Amino acid sequence: MMRPPKLIIALLTFQCISEGLAKSNANSDKINRHALVTEYNPVRTSSNPTTPLQVGNGNFAFGADITGLQTFLPFNTLSSWGWKNDSLPPGITQAEIDAYKGVSWLNHGRPVQYDFGGGNPIEQWLISNPNRVNLGRIGLAFLDSTAESVLNVTEGNLDNTTQTLDLWSGIITSRFSFQGTAITVKVGSADLTDTVGIQINSKLVDNGQLGIFLDFPWCDGKPKFSAPFVGRFDAPSNHTTTLKASSPTHATIQHELDAATFVVTIAGDAFSIERIDPAAHQYLVTSRSRASKGQFSLAVSFGVSEQKDARNADDVFKESERVWEDYWSKSGFVDVRTGSTDSRTEELQRRIILSRYLMRVNEAGDTPPQESGLVNNGWYGKFHMEMYFWHSVHWALWNNWDILNRSSSIYARFLPSSLVRSQVQQGWSSGARWPKMTDPSGRSAPGEINNLLIWQQPHPLIFAEYEYRRFPTKDTLEKWEDVVRETANWMAAFAWYNETTKVYDLGPPMFVVSEDTSPNVTQNPAFELAYWRFGLGIAEKWMNALGMHVPQVWLDVKNNLAKLPVDSGTYMVYEGIEKDFWDDPEFTSDHPALVGLHGWLPPTEGLDLAMAKATAEKVWTHWNVTDFWGWDYPMLAMSAARNGETDRAIEWLLDPLYRFDDVGMPIGGVRVPTPYFPGSGSFLLAVAMMAAGWDGSEGESPGFPAGWNVRFENINKAL
Repeated sequence: MMRPPKLIIALLTFQCISEGLAKSNANSDKINRHALVTEYNPVRTSSNPTTPLQVGNGNFAFGADITGLQTFLPFNTLSSWGWKNDSLPPGITQAEIDAYKGVSWLNHGRPVQYDFGGGNPIEQWLISNPNRVNLGRIGLAFLDSTAESVLNVTEGNLDNTTQTLDLWSGIITSRFSFQGTAITVKVGSADLTDTVGIQINSKLVDNGQLGIFLDFPWCDGKPKFSAPFVGRFDAPSNHTTTLKASSPTHATIQHELDAATFVVTIAGDAFSIERIDPAAHQYLVTSRSRASKGQFSLAVSFGVSEQKDARNADDVFKESERVWEDYWSKSGFVDVRTGSTDSRTEELQRRIILSRYLMRVNEAGDTPPQESGLVNNGWYGKFHMEMYFWHSVHWALWNNWDILNRSSSIYARFLPSSLVRSQVQQGWSSGARWPKMTDPSGRSAPGEINNLLIWQQPHPLIFAEYEYRRFPTKDTLEKWEDVVRETANWMAAFAWYNETTKVYDLGPPMFVVSEDTSPNVTQNPAFELAYWRFGLGIAEKWMNALGMHVPQVWLDVKNNLAKLPVDSGTYMVYEGIEKDFWDDPEFTSDHPALVGLHGWLPPTEGLDLAMAKATAEKVWTHWNVTDFWGWDYPMLAMSAARNGETDRAIEWLLDPLYRFDDVGMPIGGVRVPTPYFPGSGSFLLAVAMMAAGWDGSEGESPGFPAGWNVRFENINKAL
C-alpha cells in the first residue's frame, strides 16, 4: 500500500536532518585511535581496596585484584540475569505478596492507588526482591611443596607485582613472583557467553603448587548497598553447592540459593577438581599435567544452566580482542589532546578513554544498568528508569546502536505492565506509566519516590527521537509507535486542567528531579513542565511522520501547559515554592535541575534564554556543590556550553569534587558508594555534545574554549 504523502515528506525531512548531523571534523587527519587508547592502559602495582580492574561484555563482568583474579579481595562476578528472591517473611504467603496494595491518594479529587504505605514486612520484601547475585569468586590457590595443602598467602607475600589492562583487547595481564618464582596471569571475557578465560604461566603449575579456587557466597536482600563486595562467605549453611559432573577437561558446579539455581561450567586443560571443605563452598582446581611447560588454561562460564560452550581460554582471548578492536575502531571517538595547548586536556582525555571502556564492560547489557553497573550492588542491584537517560543516551551520540538497542527495547518489554500500572492499578484514563526503581520483571518497587517521581516518563521519546534521527525509516517509526503513543497518552492524562487558570498543571502529588520537595504541595515544577512540553512535541511529530491522527488532548496539553514559574528574573523549582529557596539548604543540596532547562534540554517553547542563563549562574553561586551527584557536573557543563560559557563547561567537567579513580571508576562522593556510573554516562554525553555540537549550534566543537584542538569521528549532534 502506498504511504500517504505526509509520511513521504516527513521521511525526507528527517533524512535531511540525519544527513546534516555532524559525524567528524571537516578536513581533520584520521585519529590514531590505537595509540591514544593504549596510552591510557591502567597499570597497578597493588590491589585497590575499593575498585577492581574489570573484564566483561556488558551483561557480565568479572572484577579482579592485583593477581588478575579474586585471590585476596573478593571482588564480584555480576550479571544482568543473575537474580534471586529471598524466602518469604515468616507467616507470609505468596498470595499475600501478590495481593499487596499501597495507599490511595487523591490527585485533584480522583483517587490513585499507589505502591507504598501498604505495610511491612511485605512492602520491604517487595523493595528488596529480587536482588542481584554475586555469581562466584575465582582466585589463585597456592599449595605447599607436597601439593597437598593450600597455603595461607596474603598479597604481602608477593613480590614485583604489576598489572596492566590492555584497553584495546579487554585483557588483564598480571605479573608477580611468589617465593622467588615468577607467575603471569592473563584474564579476559568472552562476548557472546558469560565466560572468563584464564591462563596461568609459572613453574609452580608443573610442580602442583599453583591452581585456582572457586568459592560461592550467600546473597540476600538485607543490605541496600553491597560495596565493594556482594554477598557473604561466612554463611555456608544458608545455601548449597554441588559438584554435578566432572571429567578431565570439564566440570559443573550447581549453586542453589533459596529457589534460585546457578551453574558454573569449567572447561580447559586437563584438571582435577575437589571440594576443599565439606562444610564450605570452596573448590580447588589444579592441573593434571606435570609436563605443561608451566601453563594452565581454563574457561569458566556462568549461567542458570550448564554451558555447552566448548571454547577454551585462547578462544575467549581471541573473541575479546576482536570485539574490543571493533568497538574502539568503528564507533564514535573524541581526541581532545592532540594539538591542544590547554594543560587540562590530559585529564579530560584520560576520563574519556577509561569511561568508554568501563561503560562497555558494565552498561552494554540487555537491561538498563544499575547505578554501580556490574562492579557492586546498590539499591539491591535494581535499576532506576529515571537514570536510564544518564546511563545510556550517550550511546546514541557515539553511534553504538548495537549496544543501545539491547537495553532500549526495555520500553517495549515493559509496555504491557506499564499499561496495567497506569490504567488498572492507578486508574488513569489512558497511557503507560513507566516504573522508577525496578528489575527485569518491570514491577515497580514500592516507595513514595518510586511512585511519585515523573521525570522518567518522557525518556523513551528522547531515545526514539535519537534513533529516528540516525535511522529515519518507516521501520523505526513503527518500532517505537506503541511506546511513543502510550507514553504521551499518560503524559496528557496526568496533566490536570485548571478551570481557574485555564492551563494544564502538573501535580500535586509528585516529586521533582531533586526529590527534596514535599510531593503534596509540588505543582508545576520548571524542569518537568519544559520536559513535558518537549516530549509531547516529539510525540506529535511522530504521529505526523506516521501519517496518523494526533490526539487533540496531546495538543491541548502541550499548547496550554502552565508557564514556567518565575521570580525576580530567574526560574523557580516549582510554582509556589518559598521565594528565598535559593538560600535554603533544604532546596539547594540536591540535583540542580534548573540548569537543565537549557543544556540538558534544547530551548523549549516559552523558555527565556536570558533568564535560563541567569538561573544557571545563580545555581553556580547558591547550590551546595559538595552534595552533588556525579551526573550533576556534566549537566552543569552542558548548560554552560549552550550558554556560550565554554571555559566554565570545562571547569565543571574537571571540578575537584567530580572525580574518577586511577582506572576510571567514577567516585560516588558523599552520596553513594563508588562507582556511580551515571557520572560516566553523563560525562560522555556532555563530551560528545560539546564536540559535535547540538541543533542550532554554530562553529566547530562549540562547547570547547580556545586552546582546545578537538578532533572527533562518527559522533552525532545532540538535540
